[in-house]
Amino acid sequence: MTSYDELIDWIRLIRTESIGPVSFRKYVDKFGSPAEALHHLPTFKRDLKIVSPAQAEDEVRRAERAKLSYLTWADAAYPTALKAIDDAPPVLLVKGDIGLLSPAGIAIVGARNASVNGRKLAAMISGGLAAAGITVISGMARGIDGAAHDAALNAGGKTIAILAGGTDVIYPPEHAALHARIAEAGAVVSEAAPGAEPTAAAFPRRNRIISGLSRGVVVVEASLKSGSLITARLAGEQGRDVYAVPGSPLDPRAQGPNGLIRDGAALVENHSDIIALLAPLGETGAKIRAARPLHSQPIEIPQNTDGDDIRRRVEQALGPGPTAVDEVVRQCQVSAALVATALLELELAGRLERHPGNRVALIGRSRIY
Repeated sequence: MTSYDELIDWIRLIRTESIGPVSFRKYVDKFGSPAEALHHLPTFKRDLKIVSPAQAEDEVRRAERAKLSYLTWADAAYPTALKAIDDAPPVLLVKGDIGLLSPAGIAIVGARNASVNGRKLAAMISGGLAAAGITVISGMARGIDGAAHDAALNAGGKTIAILAGGTDVIYPPEHAALHARIAEAGAVVSEAAPGAEPTAAAFPRRNRIISGLSRGVVVVEASLKSGSLITARLAGEQGRDVYAVPGSPLDPRAQGPNGLIRDGAALVENHSDIIALLAPLGETGAKIRAARPLHSQPIEIPQNTDGDDIRRRVEQALGPGPTAVDEVVRQCQVSAALVATALLELELAGRLERHPGNRVALIGRSRIY
């Protein structure tokens, strides 16, 4: 279990500006611990403003007042499935039952402006999974997410809500009662500090946690520009199964799941279909990779891992014509994981279009969320 002093070091490192999960892992891999990384960081980035011990201690006090619990990679309770992904959050804040985070559950995601039938289908699938003892995971958004959480609780099952803002921040506001119910009978989870308001850039990062905690992701209603499709793609990249509920071609909200089915996602219509597909995988799911150890061989660290700078470099490397993602990585001279994060944010902003052959292209500007 992470001690108090160790937790302060973990918080200081991950809350320091320009240090994300990927660079956090690189620094810890090189120096052996967050404390040693903090000691050596100024030699790599002289202008870096490292979070002070007092600031980290203030965060811990705010978490305690909100009755939140911390989980770090070093804790045995940190979910194995999530730890396996390359950009797993070094620190999670949880309100509710930490034990629910393992074993991996099933995520249900979809449109915020869901139809009545879409919400009904999500509720039927979620309630059936929950009654069968499978934890339902979603993002507590309007529409499909809320219907999935509500149905799991009504079935007497367990559900986990992954938030883009702080674990104690209720978003959307109308889900205040649902937030309280999930915290009481399930778990509310975030990598953000207590009190952090959700931002546009935080939603794609939130989505990787939804898929990372799951054995599979179910998409119920999603337009072609939906963040739910980002979650589905992340699930595939992480080695999870992707399931989709088909819909009428006349409904734009069916274009996402119908497209996933054409691309190889499993067509499902009820919870029994999902359980039948899960059965051959066993309890933990054969496709989920073994967790990476916290420490590995020392590696070289890029001098500049500032998120804004990387996004600018990625955007400058792209144009209206399709470009191979590998070429973008080569031109930007940063890790593939950092480029992938920048591409996700551009895609969510409606500024990126994906093409066959792992190629991407810039498109016109659009407002995020």
